[in-house]
Amino acid sequence: MASATRDKSPEEGVEFIHEDDGRITARDLESGVASFGETKAEALQMLAEALACHEGAGKPVTDEDLEEWGLDEVESGDTELPEFMQ
Repeated sequence: MASATRDKSPEEGVEFIHEDDGRITARDLESGVASFGETKAEALQMLAEALACHEGAGKPVTDEDLEEWGLDEVESGDTELPEFMQ
């Protein structure tokens, strides 16, 4: 059974959830954004990246990105997943 510990007040901070499979989920209490890792440090690092994306950091997806990922030829209604998603 997963268990959780909290740092700081209920409105802000990070909640750590120890998953049954051994991973640790870190969840930002204010935004609800969560990520996981093998350790608390890794979970916090991944959470920081997720929060940055949630807050608008990062770069927009370009046509070149879509082509590289094999998504440039996906049509609405296609049922076959791109190779990287299979």
